[in-house]
Amino acid sequence: MIVDAAAYAQAVEDAVRAAAAYYEGGTSVLDDDAYDRLVRGIADWEAEHPDGILPDSPTGKVAGGAVEGDVPHTVPMLSLDNVFSAEEFTAWTASLSRRIGRDATRFGVGPKLDGLAIAARYSAGRLTRLITRGDGTAGEDVSHAIGTVEGLPELLSQPVTLEVRGEVLMTDAQFEHANEVRTSHGGQPFANPRNAAAGTLRARERVYTVPMTFFGYGLLPLPGTDAPLTEKLNGLAHSELMELAGALGVHTSARTAVPDVVAESAEEVLERVKEIAALRAGLPFGIDGIVIRADLAEDQRAAGSGTRAPRWAIAYKLPAVEKITRLLEVEWNVGRTGIIAPRGVLEPVVIDGSTITYATLHNPADITRRDLRLGDHVMVHRAGDVIPRIEAPVAHLRTGEERPIEFPELCPRCGSQIDSSEERWRCAQGRNCHLVASLAYAAGRDQLDIEGLGGTRVVQLVEAGLVTDLADLFALERDQLLALERMGETSTDNLLTALARAKEQPLSRVLCALGVRGTGRSMSRRIARHFATMDHIRAADAESMQRVEGIGPEKAPTIVAELAELAPLIDKLAAAGVNMTEPGATPPPPPGAGDEAPAEGGPLAGMTVVVTGAMTGSLEKLSRNEMNELIERAGGRSSSSVSRKTALVVAGEGAGSKRAKAEQLGLRLATPEEFAALVADLLG
Repeated sequence: MIVDAAAYAQAVEDAVRAAAAYYEGGTSVLDDDAYDRLVRGIADWEAEHPDGILPDSPTGKVAGGAVEGDVPHTVPMLSLDNVFSAEEFTAWTASLSRRIGRDATRFGVGPKLDGLAIAARYSAGRLTRLITRGDGTAGEDVSHAIGTVEGLPELLSQPVTLEVRGEVLMTDAQFEHANEVRTSHGGQPFANPRNAAAGTLRARERVYTVPMTFFGYGLLPLPGTDAPLTEKLNGLAHSELMELAGALGVHTSARTAVPDVVAESAEEVLERVKEIAALRAGLPFGIDGIVIRADLAEDQRAAGSGTRAPRWAIAYKLPAVEKITRLLEVEWNVGRTGIIAPRGVLEPVVIDGSTITYATLHNPADITRRDLRLGDHVMVHRAGDVIPRIEAPVAHLRTGEERPIEFPELCPRCGSQIDSSEERWRCAQGRNCHLVASLAYAAGRDQLDIEGLGGTRVVQLVEAGLVTDLADLFALERDQLLALERMGETSTDNLLTALARAKEQPLSRVLCALGVRGTGRSMSRRIARHFATMDHIRAADAESMQRVEGIGPEKAPTIVAELAELAPLIDKLAAAGVNMTEPGATPPPPPGAGDEAPAEGGPLAGMTVVVTGAMTGSLEKLSRNEMNELIERAGGRSSSSVSRKTALVVAGEGAGSKRAKAEQLGLRLATPEEFAALVADLLG
């Protein structure tokens, strides 16, 4: 809260400096949330002290009044005002209705992309100039970037003269690639995708280029646009303009999971806001809100525009998913397979309602590539239930007091040597380094499902010297268990019964229990169903392994090497009587007998199925892993994400974003009861 004129003047200075860095090079000292709060505080103070407003104030100015340009815009390129709640949005709709003299009945609703606004000018269908927004009246010429922006064609499908306005950004994949290229050339990594897009778009003399992506959100005539097209562009609704943009070959939101839609009431708008917010975490690009605009051209003209923003559009801002904080320490943890994983200890920061104190650092190579140091200000990203991650250091905030991160020379858990031959370091003892975690995982419900073998009991068995690997569990004798503390006859007999049942689990569960690096529950099922037996799996080379869906040239050699490392344990498990076949699966044909195995039958043959929400009825007691197993026994493929390739979405109680996305894509939906009827023959 700003308390006096001196604090107000300082806030204005801070905001202008931050805006200049943000819009010109993406190196602001403030993250988006902090900047928004600062500007709102300035606006609140100015509302109470209208006679004390400074001329440099960012309120009422495009780009916070911090940037300029030398290429005039034919029509001002404005910013958007913000709302942060349903109540503020409702107040805005009332204001819009007063301005146009009636209730607005058509709204365009779409994602607010977290990038850099540009104007792309086409002459006779050919892209001739790119201009940044600048101060809204003139922008910077960045035409040197023509040819590096995906979705912004150098030649339209029709030879028309017009201007396309939109947002240049980097997708998550483009951002990772940009940082790899940048650091390989000795540069500091970008802090986030928006910074990367802003810096890359303005770079004129780099020895390398990295791709960016364009999303169009407007079309307007230019001097030289013929009269019929000018009249058409000025009369079309926004939704119609976007259809035209797509027909011309310009990339818009239409081909994403969050396409612009037309809503016919404020209630429909708010429902769409919820849907986009729910899908946000899974998008391959960043959004920081939802743009809501009057769709009809006549409503836009009636509402008019201010000096900073149009009165017919608003940005409904979502909670920030990125904040700047400090990296205090790095912890080195050892996983159940011996992987040594670094974790950043952060100065606590609240992101999207949660206090974040830890974030993943991936691996030592990633720390080196990003040039992270203890004491660094870092950009931390968290969206939905995604594990928080450190994007990069905010290098321009360094004071010189930051310290290098020390990498362990020996395993931090057992003191053994470290295998650092790959990006992910591993204890030389492998699974034996963290035997308790490895065994507890193998005994879990979604693996061998050994009831009564929890973490405490595993510790007891290991400390007693009765178990040194997974196979030893199946050699346990009754007298050995009865000799353990708190093991009576009932608990002993129950555990032995559970171990006997575990021997009969399908190969997919045995494979999952082994914890092969590069696999999990879904991948273990795919491998088991593809090869049918453990012998066929072990005989597969990297090329054969790549025939399993989802296994590429990088993952295949790791899996093959892991299986070779596990050979003695697998032999020991087989000798103990553990099942090594997958029920209902057929081994692949030998080389030369045909490229593909015959298609499997079943009620879900060839279908990709997603399960979301709580199951009811006969499916109520099935875990998500058991549901996925059921899908694959029925000939389908289970998936955790909804896409256009999804054939069926089983939506139970509480289904949220996945159901919403399925509805948007027009996919087939089924209740748990409908799905149970579909696979009734497989339900025991």
